[in-house]
Amino acid sequence: MNLALGGPPERWLALAGVGDSVEDQAMAASISTLFTSESVTEGHPDKLADQISDAILDAILAKDPLARVACEAIVTTGLVIVVGEITTDCYVDIPRIIRQTVREVGYTRAKYGFDAETCGVVTSIDEQSPDIAQGVDVGGAGDSGMMFGFACDETPELMPLPIMLAHRLARRLAEVRRNKTLNYLRPDGKVQVTVRYGDDGKSVGVDNVVLSTQHHDDIGVEQLRTDIAQHVIDVVIPAELRDNGIRTFINPTGRFVVGGPVADAGLTGRKIMVDTYGGYARHGGGCFSGKDPTKVDRAGAYGARHVAKNVVASGLASRCEVQISYAIGVVKPVAIRIDTFGTGKVPDAAISAVVSKLFDLSPLGIIKELNLRRPLFRHTAVYGHFGRTDIDAPWESTARAKELAEELAAYRA
Repeated sequence: MNLALGGPPERWLALAGVGDSVEDQAMAASISTLFTSESVTEGHPDKLADQISDAILDAILAKDPLARVACEAIVTTGLVIVVGEITTDCYVDIPRIIRQTVREVGYTRAKYGFDAETCGVVTSIDEQSPDIAQGVDVGGAGDSGMMFGFACDETPELMPLPIMLAHRLARRLAEVRRNKTLNYLRPDGKVQVTVRYGDDGKSVGVDNVVLSTQHHDDIGVEQLRTDIAQHVIDVVIPAELRDNGIRTFINPTGRFVVGGPVADAGLTGRKIMVDTYGGYARHGGGCFSGKDPTKVDRAGAYGARHVAKNVVASGLASRCEVQISYAIGVVKPVAIRIDTFGTGKVPDAAISAVVSKLFDLSPLGIIKELNLRRPLFRHTAVYGHFGRTDIDAPWESTARAKELAEELAAYRA
């Protein structure tokens, strides 16, 4: 089974503390063939909060590339609250940025329950702690922690297939709403895709799609389900992945009129699996949005993805996970780990040694290589940070793949 955790299904169950009942054995059989990932639309409350945080970050970086920003947003009925620590010499109009972001997402009418023009805005911003700043000032990590990067050869983007399909469906939902193909849709929505894998670990088809989308009160559920199947699911899922038919669960409750921040409060950083690999690979736990690139939660994860993608692109492995560990105030990582899950053409230790030689994975090294001190981040806050070909995402470059392959050519001879 081609999953980042590695090993047979029995290992996953042991790790989860599952017993040996008949039900557990049935679950093991299911796990060995199916994997599910989810994505959400730009109008999901948590994603709205992420976009607000990164819009503020981009506005500051456009004026002050050396700014320190840790900005979190809370959205709820009629209200946006922004809190955090920002150290900068520039001024940005945070309320204006918030309202513009909400407007771009599509919350523009009070009848949606949340409106860019009338929502309240509260800010509570302090400066970065001097105790943290003294470590960052010398090029050290702004916090301790571990970050993961992952790549695999399931898709042209070198990403797991389930999360890529989920993102495409979520994006398509927004597209048919914006272009009025389905003019009764509203901004909030969530998509879940389950992919079926063969015994060889290769994807063989989509088993099911779960899709919930906010809509106008007047549309009937059967019409909505027909429209979504025709204009979203059938458009996105390739024919070769639908050979055995797809089970669809479209608005399973039958009604999704009340949505967005009115239905659920949103908070920056609550969709970290949507942001990364859809649960297919490990995650260090720290979110990305609202954080300037001196924060290793963001830069470290981008650097790790960059390395992992170049390892796979070089042909050294069909699957690669990179873990980077940092200590607050310390310039260099305290540990780097490479795991190719048995797919490597050379020993993992050899890849790790060459990665340490070729890549500067200090916070400043990643910032310099990927040119991160600029307004890149607003568009990463929805539809994932990785596998993106539609935005400027320098961590997706595979320009270092040839160099990696050449350095390790002796091991493959």
